[in-house]
Amino acid sequence: MTPLSQNIYALARERYASAGIDTEAALETLARVPLSLHCWQGDDVTGFEGAGSSAGSGCLATGNYPGKARNFDELSADLDAVARLIPGPLRLNLHAIYATDNAAKVDRDALTAEHFSSWIDWASERKWGIDFNPTCFAHRLATDGFTLAHRDPAVRRFWVDHCIASRRIGAEIGAKLGDAVVTNIWIPDGFKDTPADRAGPRRRLLQSLEEIFAAHVSKKWNIDTVESKLFGIGVESYTVGSHEFYLAFAVKNQVGLCLDAGHFHPTESVADKISAVLPFIPHLLLHVSRGVRWDSDHVVTLDDPTRDMLAEVANPAHLPHVSIGMDFFDASINRLAAWAIGARNTRKALLLGLLRPRAALCEAEERGDHTARLALLEDARTLPWNLVWDEFCRRADTPLDGAWLSSIRDYEKSRGNRE
Repeated sequence: MTPLSQNIYALARERYASAGIDTEAALETLARVPLSLHCWQGDDVTGFEGAGSSAGSGCLATGNYPGKARNFDELSADLDAVARLIPGPLRLNLHAIYATDNAAKVDRDALTAEHFSSWIDWASERKWGIDFNPTCFAHRLATDGFTLAHRDPAVRRFWVDHCIASRRIGAEIGAKLGDAVVTNIWIPDGFKDTPADRAGPRRRLLQSLEEIFAAHVSKKWNIDTVESKLFGIGVESYTVGSHEFYLAFAVKNQVGLCLDAGHFHPTESVADKISAVLPFIPHLLLHVSRGVRWDSDHVVTLDDPTRDMLAEVANPAHLPHVSIGMDFFDASINRLAAWAIGARNTRKALLLGLLRPRAALCEAEERGDHTARLALLEDARTLPWNLVWDEFCRRADTPLDGAWLSSIRDYEKSRGNRE
C-alpha cells in the first residue's frame, strides 16, 4: 500500500468513526463472507452433456458475444481469470449438467460425485467451496415443461431420483472439501396459459419433494434449499413452485429457502422478505440477480434493490444464516466482465450494509425519533464508502474500480479464437 492510499483510507476511517462506524470491523466481516460464483454465466447455461445442447424450459441467455466456454478447460480458465478481479472469498456454484468426468454418459438420475472430480480437485486447489443444483430442464424428459410435477409417474420418478442423487453429490463434495454444500432445487414446471387445475400439479410436486427429502443425506455436509419463481418463458400464467408453496414447504419440513431477486413482482421488496422468513427456516439462500420487468437475469448493478437486500443480510443477526450466490446470465456482453461487474457490485452492496450506522439507527428508532432515523440514513449516503471499498480491493490484491476491465481485454486477446 502506498503512503497516499494509506492516508486516504485513514481519512475515510476517521470520517466513519465520527459517525460511530468501525471500518476495520466491516472489512474483516466482508473478508469472511464468500460469494458463490455461478458457472453457467460462462457458457450461457449450455453445460457439458453434448454439443448443441441449450438451457431451454424457461432459461434463455440472449446475445452472441464471442468466446463462450465450450469445455471444462475453457470454463475453469475463465473462472480463474475473473476470480483475480473479485475481492474476497469465492465459491463455485455448479449445475448437474456440468459433469466433467462422465465418459460413460450416464443419465442425470445416476450421477455421483465422481462425475465432478475435476471440479472438486479444481476447487480444492483454490480453497473454494462448491454449491450444487440438480438440472431439471434441457432434457428429453422436460420437453413439455414439467418435471417433479409431471402427470406421468415414471417421469416424476426420474426427476425425484435426479434430485436425490444431487443431494448426495452435494454431501459428498462437502465432505471431500470439508465445507458444506448448498444444494438448491429449482424446477420450471408450469403453464403458459390459464390452467384448469392449479391444485393437481402442486399435489404431485409435494409428493415428489417428500420423496426427495425422505432420502437420508448428511446435514453436516449438505444444506438443502428450495427455490420459487413468479413466472418465466413458457410458464407465464402459472408456476407450480410459487413462493407461497415453497415457503410453506420449507417451514413445515425445515429445509432452507432460496430467494432469487428476479423471481418476484417488480414492486415486491426481497429485502423485506429476509427478516420475515428467517425466524421460521434453518437457512436462507439469496440469489443475487436483476430482473428488468420480469425474471430476465440481468447482470447485477448497484441499484437500490440490491443495496437494500445486502443491507438486510449485513444485519449481524442474519449474516450467519444466509448464503449468497450469483444467478444471472448475459451473452450480449463479455461474459467475464458480466461476472466481475455482478460480483463486485454484490460485494459493494454488502459493504454498504456493513458500513450502515445500524446502532445509531436502531437507537433512534427505539426512542421514536424518526427524524433522526431518516437524517442518519440519508447522511450515510455521502460517507466515503468508496474509499473503504478501494482499501478492501488493495488488501485482496485485486484491481480498483476503473482498472480491472483492461485485464479482461488482455485475457480475451490471449485466449485466442473460440469460435
